[in-house]
Amino acid sequence: MGPLLRLAPAATIALMLGPVAAGLAGTMLPAFGYLPALGGTRVSLDPFHSLAGEPGLVRSLMLSLCTGLCATLTAFFLVVIFTARFEGSRAFAALKRALSPVLAVPHAAAAFGLAFLVAPSGFAMRLVSPWATGFERPPDVLVIGDPLGIAMTAGLAIKEMPFLFLMLLAALPQTDSERSRQMATSLGYRPVAAWLKTVLPQAYPQIRLPVFAVIAYSTSVVDVALILGPTTPAPLAVRLVGWMNDPDISMRFVASAGALLQLAVSAGAIGLWILGERLVARLGRRTYASGRRGFAERPLALVAGLAVPLALLSLYAGLGLLALWSLAGPWRFPEAVPAYLTFSTWSRHLGEATDAVATTLAIALPATLVALGLALACLEREERTGESRPHRGLPLLYVPLLVPQVAFLFGLQVLLLVVGLHDTLAAVALAHLVFLLPYVFLALSDPWRALDPRYAQVAAGLGASQNRIFWRVRLPLLARAVAAAAALSIAVSCAQYLPTLLVGGGRISTVTTEAVALAAGGNRRLVGIYALLQTLLPLAAFALAAAVPHIFFRKRSGMRAG
Repeated sequence: MGPLLRLAPAATIALMLGPVAAGLAGTMLPAFGYLPALGGTRVSLDPFHSLAGEPGLVRSLMLSLCTGLCATLTAFFLVVIFTARFEGSRAFAALKRALSPVLAVPHAAAAFGLAFLVAPSGFAMRLVSPWATGFERPPDVLVIGDPLGIAMTAGLAIKEMPFLFLMLLAALPQTDSERSRQMATSLGYRPVAAWLKTVLPQAYPQIRLPVFAVIAYSTSVVDVALILGPTTPAPLAVRLVGWMNDPDISMRFVASAGALLQLAVSAGAIGLWILGERLVARLGRRTYASGRRGFAERPLALVAGLAVPLALLSLYAGLGLLALWSLAGPWRFPEAVPAYLTFSTWSRHLGEATDAVATTLAIALPATLVALGLALACLEREERTGESRPHRGLPLLYVPLLVPQVAFLFGLQVLLLVVGLHDTLAAVALAHLVFLLPYVFLALSDPWRALDPRYAQVAAGLGASQNRIFWRVRLPLLARAVAAAAALSIAVSCAQYLPTLLVGGGRISTVTTEAVALAAGGNRRLVGIYALLQTLLPLAAFALAAAVPHIFFRKRSGMRAG
């Protein structure tokens, strides 16, 4: 076994966890007043005192905590109830087929689509005006950016539903859900109660870490908050970015202190969820002992049966509106459709958009290649040594997803400034790699470990070396999984807003940073172009991934179908 394979696990952990640890250290030092490069030469609590004096801090904190928890709880509840009621049905199969495209949609693009749909001048209001509402002008109602963050909460819940649904689908085969539910229903339990009492206790431990990742993201999100969230005051993470970019250098210390507060908020949200788990477990034990056979079956089925398809439909409608606005000519309220379609907006901004796409790919492709190489090297080493410890290593994969980005990216930015590596494509690609590695490894590990070992044994019996077996046997057999992991990696990279903004120092423009920057401008046509490009890049990557087996194995039908 070569040195590259031996060093692969250590290199992967270093690249995945090293920037997180270094970033947290780089955040903690200025949070306590120590950063000589900015004039902080002594340790003190002054940054925290300044932070406490910021107006509206408590409200910003509560916005982050409540919107994140409510969004996660809503998405989790609807996904679980829908699965409990409709698993095995035609509706369930149809929903699974409709999930794949929207999984690739970045959060910012989904948020823009929802804003175009539900805003007072949005498409939904246009459909019912003036004939049903009497409105000749958009109503003066604060829907987007409402003070309670309802629009932001709904947007996050809708976007996280497909992810949690996918995680639950991956866990169900290990629970024997159909047989468990059938046995419970034969004892007189109603379908939802049967699923919740027999399947959920087996499936939940497998999706627990993804749920925590959703909580951490939702409580510290920036791009969605900028698009759908309130501004007076904004959620805590949004205000932190503003403080970090403030011309007054002393605000960097306040921002670092705030980043630690954001870390505490996200950790507290996960802690509250864990307390909720224990409460539900205690109540569950009581329901087991009580022998209750049902849980408000009809109301729950009605809510989930309407809300989940409606959420999916709103995502698709939002994507359609992005395309429509990018081509719209004059489109005045309350007209339901534009007067005509035109490519004039595209032609005026094509050069700038092409540059943003090129920059996005210049970051995503190298980072994806490195992530794929490291993941494949780790899995190949595992195969050759027989040292498979997937369950022990799983929490490490989720560390970059569980730690709020804003909590360590501030410190990472400061450290890169000190060593002179800031504001470069390489630095941004390194920051993206931290988030790509977990997704790539999770996408590849199960297919790799599920591959029948007899293929390699037969090849070895014919005299093939370990390297030849890897290149000529394992890799071709897993071409579909590798291509899907690469597409997922590109999609995740294209969606990264905060790492690009902070590590790039605002000087590197991708389709995501440009789209979010345009959110405050009100030019829906230009927003539609960049948000649509932000969606099309991941979809193109997944389409190419689906075509890989047909391209490389066009003369081998069995390989194309595998």
